[in-house]
Amino acid sequence: MTDLQKSFNANFKNEDCTILYDEPLKNHCSFRIGGNAEVLVIPKNEKVLSSVLKYADERAVPCHILGNGSNVLISDEGLKGIVIKLMNGLSDIIYLGDGIIACSAGISLTKLCNFALAHSLTGLEFAYGIPGTVGGAVYMNAGAYGGEIKDVLMSVRSIDRKGNAEETPIEELELSYRNTSFMKNGRIITAAYFKLSKGEAEAISAKMEELMQKRKSSQPLEYPSAGSTFKRPPVGYAAAHIDECGLKGRAVGGAMVSTKHAGFVINTGNATFADVISLMEIIKNEVSEKHGVLLEAEVEILKD
Repeated sequence: MTDLQKSFNANFKNEDCTILYDEPLKNHCSFRIGGNAEVLVIPKNEKVLSSVLKYADERAVPCHILGNGSNVLISDEGLKGIVIKLMNGLSDIIYLGDGIIACSAGISLTKLCNFALAHSLTGLEFAYGIPGTVGGAVYMNAGAYGGEIKDVLMSVRSIDRKGNAEETPIEELELSYRNTSFMKNGRIITAAYFKLSKGEAEAISAKMEELMQKRKSSQPLEYPSAGSTFKRPPVGYAAAHIDECGLKGRAVGGAMVSTKHAGFVINTGNATFADVISLMEIIKNEVSEKHGVLLEAEVEILKD
């Protein structure tokens, strides 16, 4: 065991959190790419998460946060320090009445959408099928099919790297397209409060199913990926620019631009971190050269 692993083992117990050492991170992300985490921990509640963050801060140990790992590309060299995974850890969800749902950050968006449906609440249909957690969705203001998290969000509970908690109203979160204040302030989202409207369960269910079928028909869900590789540029759409550059099917090693949807870089089975990075650079350079458009990565790159 490394010194960090020995120290962590002495300070934290498995009844408070799931602790894994030298854990392959490819098993914890949708791209199925990534080396080992020196320490991977899944805290069972906010109190334990706070303790882990304090531990890391006091010892200057690197600390990475994962939700469901659905929007990340992780280095094949792995990650030193502590990787905190919220999925399957922070998992409370409560209906407070008057259309308000309180939801822990580790809950999947699909579970949240189904919970809203069970209470005949409308407003989250757009998020059904997005393969991430509530925390990850709030962090990046996820959206699809004309809807965004900011449209239904009331406030967010978060903690800083020293373990201090606070709740912040939506007006102070600097929400815009694929951007929030959490991308800059380093705080970790632990819960979110959503305000929805009363609707008809049958209509809500039908809309969810319609959008799910649209995803299945237009996106390469049969392959590992991190969803949309690039953000929507100021002019046009990333997928359209990539397609018009003739890049569908372009591959580097096991990484390939999907032939089904040009906005997705997929793992055809044995892609490495370097394969994906190289292919992303090819895409950015060709789109810039041919269309004068600078693409910005939507996928989060995690490396030491």
